[in-house]
Amino acid sequence: MGPGRAEECAQFAAARAGHLYRAACLLTAGDTHLAEDLVQETLGRLYVRWGRFSRVENPAAYAQTVLTRTFLAHQRRRSSTERTMAVLPDGPAPTGGDATLRLALLDALGRLPPKDRAVVVLRYWEDRSIAETAAALNATSAAVRTRCVRALGRLRELLGEDVEAYARP
Repeated sequence: MGPGRAEECAQFAAARAGHLYRAACLLTAGDTHLAEDLVQETLGRLYVRWGRFSRVENPAAYAQTVLTRTFLAHQRRRSSTERTMAVLPDGPAPTGGDATLRLALLDALGRLPPKDRAVVVLRYWEDRSIAETAAALNATSAAVRTRCVRALGRLRELLGEDVEAYARP
């Protein structure tokens, strides 16, 4: 890759890394270390294929698709069965309604299966259509709709009746 293409790739990575990181944090249910690893792997894959990638119609959506597929591949690995502790030692207590809501949502997302979590993040965080989500996950539109209904139902179940208490007035 020539210096011009390397610079172009670096500019794209700098512009999209923050957004990819936020999406990866949601996919990993708040595991920031794994999110950083996923973003790094995603950007590495894009760099290797930059010649082909730079001609894609919507590079941001393509990068998000690569991130989602990287996350799902990671979840299929045996080594990904490590689980975080339920209670963090010596951590500061969350304060304020917004932080409480964020923690409750991340905890609920973390309890969803990986594919359901990916569907929720793509559909509602990334605001993608059902067809775009299906393409990103290599699934049918019907499968995405079914996963959306089940995942949202499970989130409502996990958040319980108190979800209204988290909402801002």
